Amino acid sequence: MIDLRSDTVTKPTPAMRRAMASAEVGDDVYGEDPTVNRLQERAAEIFEKEAAIFVPTGSMGNQIAVKLHTRPGMEVVIEERGHIFNFEMAAMAAVSGTVARPVKSRDGSGILTWDEIAAALHINSAYYVAPTGLIALENSHNLAGGTLLTRARTEEICARAHELNLPVHLDGARIFNAAVALNETVAALARPVNSVMFCLSKALGAPVGSMLLGSRDLVAAARSWRKLLGGGMRQAGVLAAAGLVALEESPKLLPEDHANARRLAEGVAELAGISVDPEQIVTNIVIFDVSGTRRAADEICARLAEHNVLASGFGSSIRMVTHYDVSRADIETALQALREVIGEQ
Repeated sequence: MIDLRSDTVTKPTPAMRRAMASAEVGDDVYGEDPTVNRLQERAAEIFEKEAAIFVPTGSMGNQIAVKLHTRPGMEVVIEERGHIFNFEMAAMAAVSGTVARPVKSRDGSGILTWDEIAAALHINSAYYVAPTGLIALENSHNLAGGTLLTRARTEEICARAHELNLPVHLDGARIFNAAVALNETVAALARPVNSVMFCLSKALGAPVGSMLLGSRDLVAAARSWRKLLGGGMRQAGVLAAAGLVALEESPKLLPEDHANARRLAEGVAELAGISVDPEQIVTNIVIFDVSGTRRAADEICARLAEHNVLASGFGSSIRMVTHYDVSRADIETALQALREVIGEQ
């Protein structure tokens, strides 16, 4: 089975499994798990942030950040396709008492300009208007097809936001993909933001876990909220050991994932009734419109599954995501399956 639904489906590498089997552990709720502590220290070092905390999921990391940056009754400005808004079960409302202020990127890229953000801000507004409490960015942008937020754009947004005493959180679930594609370091891309979350369990391939980074005070407060939300994981070093391997070894594999995604997009673009611009595929996410086939995306995905290829359909589009468990040969096999399915009458 060639699984292109997401880069969350990767299996732990042999090196990760060995590290997990031999991990030195302790009780992380007491702060005594040495492997978790090493992972947190190493992540903070790589990102050049004061501190980091290991959390079970990216959604938990994002929502802890929202909680710590806001108070109930505030708005969070976010691009309309942002993960925090669309795929975290309205947790910003349930946990933090905040609401999203979704903003559409005029160029369709999913990457907001400061002018687009500024138009949505409520600063010193009338007392009956919900004030803006946070700006949430995403890099790379999942639902926009893995598009990239450059260092310069991030710096501009943060500088202008901080002039207004507004914090900025970065959902960097796939920030290592962004760094590779932009030829930047993750530290450079995240430097101006007040907090950043990245996933170990997506493109980096670890079985479980994400990291939330920021100031020492923010991470200390995050530890309490992690526990309140059920994220105290005790001997979590077994998981953190795989995360350490992913952090050190997986980024060097990402260029191959990006090349495979571009090849996939090029092949898909040749099919009748499908719309995708391969030049816009810069990371490991390929989203293509199938409305021209006059068939539903879910129907096409169901037929692909019969050919041992898994993909995700939503609306009139299909998403395929490359990762280290998908080879170039797998890409060609998947393309042949898609040709056969699209060619069916």
